[in-house]
Amino acid sequence: MQNTGSKKKKLRKKISFGWFMFYTFLIALVAFTSLPLVYMISTAFKPLDELFIYPPRFFVRRPTLQNFIDLLTAVSSSTIPFTRYIFNSLFVTVVVVGGTVIISSLGAFVVAKYKLPGVNWIFGIVIAALMFSSHVTQIPSYMVINKLGLLNTYWALIIPKLAVPYNFFLIKQFCEQMPNELLESARIDGANDWVLFWKIAMPTLTPAWSTLIVFSFISNWNDAFTPLIYITSQAKKTLPLALQTIAGGPGVVARSGAVAAATFITTIPTIVIFVWMQARVLETMAYSGIKA
Repeated sequence: MQNTGSKKKKLRKKISFGWFMFYTFLIALVAFTSLPLVYMISTAFKPLDELFIYPPRFFVRRPTLQNFIDLLTAVSSSTIPFTRYIFNSLFVTVVVVGGTVIISSLGAFVVAKYKLPGVNWIFGIVIAALMFSSHVTQIPSYMVINKLGLLNTYWALIIPKLAVPYNFFLIKQFCEQMPNELLESARIDGANDWVLFWKIAMPTLTPAWSTLIVFSFISNWNDAFTPLIYITSQAKKTLPLALQTIAGGPGVVARSGAVAAATFITTIPTIVIFVWMQARVLETMAYSGIKA
């Protein structure tokens, strides 16, 4: 009995030590992967003399807000304030994210739960669309937007991104895990199709569309290519496109602090969104392979 007790104690010690080493490794890995983010934040508050010092310093010693003041000076003008670019990015991103969540969820719910004629063909077309790079469809998309007379409007930045094949595929795969018995019981209680979607499907799909919000927000918030093609008016340019003008042209060295501040501003919202939705994203990853 004593030998058995001593063996159990040794096993507990080994397990505890093993878990300690495992968590130590994870903490070290997280700290290592967060170094670029910490360096970006530190660089945004560095004065010019610390930005160009050699060897470079990782942490800022004399933090300053002058870089953000230089950013406002470089981007703003007498007619277009800096807040206008922020509004354009927020408006376009929020409308695109909300629209793609609703459209993708509606389409995926119908394809997954309503056995209508031709739904397999529709899903096959969506899968085929995933094979094409977004650069391949740029010219056809431009021609369509031009024919509709939507160039240099917010709709040119919104409409092409509402129906994205990957978003549809993500929600559809999650819809298939929803129990059919749940929907049938709701129909027996008198629920119509809209009630099934808004009261049952959408709450059940919360992890999926939360993940979609994160992916869609990051891709649209950081997109500077689409406004470059469709927008010609300075007042309708988004923040990433406006900030790109700082990084090039003459005086790059003098605007290095402004570039660092611009990188900080454009990155922080995506981090906030991911941290806010992190639990839902992990829930989607955990349950994506479970079938009802």
